[in-house]
Amino acid sequence: MDELREDTFLQDDLLEELQQDDQQLEKDDDGSGPSNVTRRTFIQGSVATGAAVSMAGGNLLQPDVLRAATEPVARTIELRVNGETHELDVEPMDTLAMVLRYGLDLTGTKLGCDRAECGACTVLIDDVPHYGCSILVHQVRGREVTTVEGLEQDGVLHPVQQAVLDEMGFQCAFCAPGFIMSMAGLVKANPNATRADAQKWLAGHICRCGDYNKILNTAERALENARATLS
Repeated sequence: MDELREDTFLQDDLLEELQQDDQQLEKDDDGSGPSNVTRRTFIQGSVATGAAVSMAGGNLLQPDVLRAATEPVARTIELRVNGETHELDVEPMDTLAMVLRYGLDLTGTKLGCDRAECGACTVLIDDVPHYGCSILVHQVRGREVTTVEGLEQDGVLHPVQQAVLDEMGFQCAFCAPGFIMSMAGLVKANPNATRADAQKWLAGHICRCGDYNKILNTAERALENARATLS
């Protein structure tokens, strides 16, 4: 109760002081002074300004405005995949692997490490192997992308696909599409490559099952198949 009385007295004193300031200003101000701002008008102006800023800030922080400001900008692109042209709405940061899997439902392209280490997402871009997880889809506009689904032509298996069947070169086969696409790139680049060449060529791939010997056997058989096709 004593604290309440003390607060009341302080408020009364402040009000009386403000009134005295106003009265003194009315006596002294002849219109030529630099300002007619009193403590009361200053406080009133500050409160009004603070309220205006708060209201403006409140409008800026509306959820709808925030969502509109942070929403990614989608762009429509044409993507050539396995001989077909697709028109897609993609985000600027979408990777090729993500668009192939979730935009075109070409799930043969696997997502393993998603940081260009395991090779499971390998595809061919203009017949050259690339990690799909480390390339933005916008970077391949105007290029020809080939996935494992696009190797077989008119019912005829690619030499690498036939070699996989002949050698049974994989166990769980999660890594198989990436290896197969790299082998396809090797067959295209150098059908006369040796086993040692294939080992170096496939060095960027990881087989979790550790079945590298069978994989290299598959690569050798694929090269033989390719040479037989060319002869």
